[in-house]
Amino acid sequence: MKVILLEDVKNVGKKGEIVEVSDGYARNVLLKKKQGVEATGKNRNDLKLQRANQEKVAAENLAAAMELGEKIGKSSITLKVKVGEGGKLFGSISNKEVAEAVKDQLGLEIDKKKVMITTPLKNVGTMDVAVKLHTKVTAQLKVNVESL
Repeated sequence: MKVILLEDVKNVGKKGEIVEVSDGYARNVLLKKKQGVEATGKNRNDLKLQRANQEKVAAENLAAAMELGEKIGKSSITLKVKVGEGGKLFGSISNKEVAEAVKDQLGLEIDKKKVMITTPLKNVGTMDVAVKLHTKVTAQLKVNVESL
């Protein structure tokens, strides 16, 4: 019996795949636990429509991330912090502080987990910080660190 999987099933297949399984397994396990539906013509059409809709949403998300990436790439933020001798900061600037500064200064909402600080920001000056907006989009944000 051909079954369209509604979720990932170990040793059978991934969500959205059409798999051939024995009639008993399909009726007694997959259909009963609502892990799959029988692959009728209507259900196959529904699957095609779902895939098309998912692709459309993914393309819209990518376009929105690219647009946001362009805005972030063209702008910069300024952080004012206490510094000691030689322009060294007390501590370092975290990704949370960068995300809050972007929200306050640019009006853009970004998640602090998407701010990728590779080397700690411990000195006064201008640095580039990567902001991962999408799996395919990473923007470079200029961060100016100034003393109070």
